[in-house]
Amino acid sequence: MARIRYLALISKDPAKLADFYENEIGMREMGRSPQGDISMTDGFYNLTLFRQRADLGELQNGIGLHHLGMEVESISATLEKYRQLIPGGVALREQGDIHHGEVRIFDPECNPISLSERAFGVTGDTRGLPRIGHIAIHTLQPQRSADFFIQLFGMRELGTTNLRRKEGRFNCFLGDGFTNLALHPYYRTRDEEGYALYNRVGHDGQEESPEERRFGIHHFGYLMRDAHQKVAQLSEGAALVADRPAVRPYAEYRVVDPDGNGFDLSQTKGWEVDVDKWERVA
Repeated sequence: MARIRYLALISKDPAKLADFYENEIGMREMGRSPQGDISMTDGFYNLTLFRQRADLGELQNGIGLHHLGMEVESISATLEKYRQLIPGGVALREQGDIHHGEVRIFDPECNPISLSERAFGVTGDTRGLPRIGHIAIHTLQPQRSADFFIQLFGMRELGTTNLRRKEGRFNCFLGDGFTNLALHPYYRTRDEEGYALYNRVGHDGQEESPEERRFGIHHFGYLMRDAHQKVAQLSEGAALVADRPAVRPYAEYRVVDPDGNGFDLSQTKGWEVDVDKWERVA
């Protein structure tokens, strides 16, 4: 079964950012490239910090969260299905080292997805705490993106989707048994006469900060045993921290790392990672 096991971001100073995720969150370093890229792990995920440079060859080379990666049983079978779903879909060979998958494909909105048969170099299958349990993507058409992940990777649509639909929202939530994947509309429907810009007004009617206006991978989240204590510690100057709105179904806190990347911390709310399966810390 396909599982999300990789998340990549681009940074001007990966070493500084790696220190933050190691010392403040508890990630462990896997290795570094001669170019300054750093890969870290929580025991299950590979979190790779690429150094920003022209020879990365990315369509989008800006600082921030960049793409996710799927562990699959067979890349060849996945590519065959991918080309049935997206005729002429682009597939690129990647280096296959600890910083990359073996093949790169693209979702219907051109967001890159790395594929690996080797778990992105993560040895073992340990899921302790803290651990990554959530990734959120801003999309133009959440349901189209959801259908892609369901048909290609076998992800399941979660009950939270129906709850949000009853509230008049268009978010889609998927699970692979380990990670909650949230697909949020970058634009939201305001009324029958037009659209309100999602990148100007948030779901709760409040003006959003520039960090909230990101298309593509928007934020991710950690499940952490001592989230409340960690937030108090981070609030002393290590990072920006805010409470999540009570109306949101997941996570208690939003943290902004030194590069401006957002990630959630959760202890009691947790995330739905499969149909009727929630992961929380008691």
